[in-house]
Amino acid sequence: MSVQQAEADQRGEQILSVFETAFGELLAADPAAFRVKFRKMAASAFAFYRGSASLFYNDLEREQHGGPFLDDRTGRVWIHGDLHAENFGTYMDANGRLIFNVNDFDEAYVGPFTWDLKRLSASLALIGYTKALSDEQITELVRVYAAAYRERIHALAAGAKNDEVPPFTLDTADGPLLDVLRDARSLTRFSLLDSMTEIRDYERRFAAGGSSIELDAATRYKVLAAFDGYLETLPESSLTRPDSYRVKDVVGRRGIGIGSAGLPSYNILLEGNSDALENDVIIYMKQAQTPAVSRHITDAAVREYFQHEGHRTVISQRALQDHADPWLGWTELDGAGQLVAEVSPYAVDLDWSDIDDPEEIAAVVADLGRATATMHGAADDQSGHSLVPFSTERSIDAAIAADEEGFAGLLVEFAHSYGARARADHQIFVDLFRNGKIPGL
Repeated sequence: MSVQQAEADQRGEQILSVFETAFGELLAADPAAFRVKFRKMAASAFAFYRGSASLFYNDLEREQHGGPFLDDRTGRVWIHGDLHAENFGTYMDANGRLIFNVNDFDEAYVGPFTWDLKRLSASLALIGYTKALSDEQITELVRVYAAAYRERIHALAAGAKNDEVPPFTLDTADGPLLDVLRDARSLTRFSLLDSMTEIRDYERRFAAGGSSIELDAATRYKVLAAFDGYLETLPESSLTRPDSYRVKDVVGRRGIGIGSAGLPSYNILLEGNSDALENDVIIYMKQAQTPAVSRHITDAAVREYFQHEGHRTVISQRALQDHADPWLGWTELDGAGQLVAEVSPYAVDLDWSDIDDPEEIAAVVADLGRATATMHGAADDQSGHSLVPFSTERSIDAAIAADEEGFAGLLVEFAHSYGARARADHQIFVDLFRNGKIPGL
């Protein structure tokens, strides 16, 4: 056996061990869901990277008790937890504005701010590789990201007003970000309802078949009881019309994305803000997962702050995202924490497939850097939570100021090294999967 093969075998064992810790219980309960998840991960190195945050943080754990730019404050800020280049898109905020920003907060937690930046930077290396960009071009992209993040964090730390650092909206965005916002604006609630429901006996109900699963009476009762608990977690501003929360129908759902394989999930159809059938609202309730990063953060104050994973997800999203979804809340079902939010008609993810011009890629990457900084700056002593009782933007700004050039260099070096690691891991994973070496499948 060659040294190279021996190293690949050793890494394969490590991957299997990490995946057993992260997915073992859920995989045993629903092997079919994980066969689908793993086939999606096998499609490309980027898809593998998206689905293997647990492996990423296992590799980063050696930095837990230190590392460049990390101190008692910058090592414990609210982070996204799975910040890669495809976790950005549109949402309708509580003020009715379409916003382009970071999305998907299922993995959010409190930890080192550099972990978000490293995860995003490595994803840029993977995207750049698939677009046949040179190592020098990838280096420049990561430097663009780092510079945009640095500039925005400094502006926030210096007290920039909202009009100086506006969110990405139809009025302020350009390029592919504006295209995504325009695509979202063209969508309608009626088209979403039409794709998932039908009118029966003058009332809207979920359509049978497809991704819907009919529930037995006992399960339906438990979901409705959990829904009642969820209503108590909504901010008062959401409770404008009590009849909005009248439940019309409930179904189970299948076909969850890469990150949520094996987790129970339900759709609930609600009356909405008027009697008109086109204003009905669909919300989802899904079992929240243990975030990969939490296995590598030992701070008891962080761990004990959250009632359960549903509570953690919602509190984290509300902290990281200004004017979050007014339907966002949490509850419990069968003793497990649940995340509840709207199935939004206006959600469109950033699609990299048609962003190929290097200058256009760089412009988008700069905007992602600004969005990341804005997210990190939102979740601090001003967000209403005691877990991070200081200004994150000022703390991060001071840490970077101590070594301006080293900041970009750190991310560049990591992007190249971990991008190569993820490409090699992807091939190892595919060989394990196709040769039947993943236990339980």
